[in-house]
Amino acid sequence: MSDPDLLDPIKQAQRDAERAEREKHRRLGATLALIGTLGWLIVLPPVLGLFLGRWLDRAGGQFWTLSLLFTGVAVGCWAAWRRVTEGD
Repeated sequence: MSDPDLLDPIKQAQRDAERAEREKHRRLGATLALIGTLGWLIVLPPVLGLFLGRWLDRAGGQFWTLSLLFTGVAVGCWAAWRRVTEGD
């Protein structure tokens, strides 16, 4: 024998999990975490490229700042794209 009052919440949770899997919706916390991760992935490589380029320019080179800035933007966007497409 089974108690229907105990089985109803379990069945409802299973239906909710199956529906979420079908619809592929992220929960609010997972969405906020993804936004934060994407922010760091997009901003950090260009900033690092900018600082490294400025340091190399002062050491006697030229045009490093702009080229490393663009390289950082490309790397950051690629990393963000990879993070979004890989899923959870």
